[in-house]
Amino acid sequence: MRKWGPLFAVCLGSFMLLVDVTIVIVAMPDMGADLGSSYTGLQWVLDAYSLALAALMLGAGSLADRVGRRRVYGGGTVLFTVASLLCALASDTATLIAARALQGVGGAAMFATTIALLGHAYQGRDRGVAFGVWGSVSGAAAAVGPILGGLLTQHLGWEAIFLINVPIGVLTVLLSWSVLTESHGNRSARSDPFGMATFTLGAALLTYGFIRAGADGWADRGTLAVFVGAVLAFGLFVAAEIRVAEPMIDLALFRRASFGGIMAAGLLIQFAAFAAFPQMSVWLQSVLGYSPVEAGLALLPLAAMSFVASALAGRFLHGVRPKWPLGMGAVFIGAGSLSMTLVGAGSDATALLPGLILAGVGVGLAMPQMAGAALASVPPARAGMAGGALNTFRQLGFALGIAVVGVLFRDGAAHSLRDAESIGDPHAAAEALGGGRASGITAAAPADARESVLDALRAAFAAGLDRTFVVCGVLGIAAGVLVLLTVRDAPAPAAERPIRPESEPVPEPAAS
Repeated sequence: MRKWGPLFAVCLGSFMLLVDVTIVIVAMPDMGADLGSSYTGLQWVLDAYSLALAALMLGAGSLADRVGRRRVYGGGTVLFTVASLLCALASDTATLIAARALQGVGGAAMFATTIALLGHAYQGRDRGVAFGVWGSVSGAAAAVGPILGGLLTQHLGWEAIFLINVPIGVLTVLLSWSVLTESHGNRSARSDPFGMATFTLGAALLTYGFIRAGADGWADRGTLAVFVGAVLAFGLFVAAEIRVAEPMIDLALFRRASFGGIMAAGLLIQFAAFAAFPQMSVWLQSVLGYSPVEAGLALLPLAAMSFVASALAGRFLHGVRPKWPLGMGAVFIGAGSLSMTLVGAGSDATALLPGLILAGVGVGLAMPQMAGAALASVPPARAGMAGGALNTFRQLGFALGIAVVGVLFRDGAAHSLRDAESIGDPHAAAEALGGGRASGITAAAPADARESVLDALRAAFAAGLDRTFVVCGVLGIAAGVLVLLTVRDAPAPAAERPIRPESEPVPEPAAS
């Protein structure tokens, strides 16, 4: 326990905070019905957490370098645990969204320190094992969330998906203080509050822009104003990072093709692998009539295959440069998404199986390699910054994915419902359909038209899913090609390279 205690403490916290990205997916129909949430509200329940996690991670990593990584990890776990309790006690959608955002703040403090904590605790071959286990846990956590959420929701209620974090959080805090040792980066580094504020604002506005576009249309003046605001915020962020002496992220790192390729791939892979899960869960429950547990089990093949593929890759691909399993894993994820376009109006859960298996293989190949590839793409003194940036891009990919997929789904469903009888406003019907209220639409139709309305809803949901799967598939394959073209073969795997404190000068290798 003494040797692998730090790994257990980090993985337990990482699993808890990453499961909470997707654990609410299967609970969405019950949660929406209980709280009276709209489809847009349910999107924000997912995105408030992911967005806070992504937007604050770089700033949390910088803070941890100064005040101590173990201290920030433990404090973040306490905040995450308290916020989980507030989520369970929420009586309306707005309160739940606010509590989820607070969860994201705590999660950012935890996740920003994980790679640095492991890098400090392990060296040589043990570091490779630690990163492999952590990567497998991180990759599988998002996929395990739906089945765990289904079990808790069906048997204990949706509040249980948050209450379970309380004992796990307490255990993680106790472990972190007993088995982790304190470490720092550059303790004299200054904070970058303006950079943090502008990045957070830009990410929030961009996500809100996509969600608003789905509800109000792309030509809506308010939607366009939000996107303009996002561009301006990101512009201010770039200007600030160029001029500040100690930025949250050194933009010069993006001159390295390997680093830029891995960051983009992290965003696209997270989007392609998991952004469509909410729509799949709602389809299984509200259209096909599955229970939360049955819906979770239907989505389980991705998690199962990711475990299997990760284990086999760790055994048989040892010594293979990270770009190959990372790139091919992304291609598998894309191919899996494209194969799910076979879902039609008369399909059941078995139509998802081939795609989930392919995507699961891709997740198992790609996720464990990301951290090592990111660290190998930068000088050792920038390891903490690279890890924080990777985690930021991955979670931003999920947050943006939820928003973009919402637009794609509603547009596809509304287009399919334009000529359907007894439906009324196709856009309102698509909104209700995405929110899990298919039974309400059917019940509101005249008795002699309910069968045709149900057929129209099935066709509309399939049309919305089709658009979603096509985009996810294209982005997954694009991520794979990007990795294979841009990520160079590093001179040594990250597991064999020491992680030095930020303050220790090291030779700067030539940019790739």
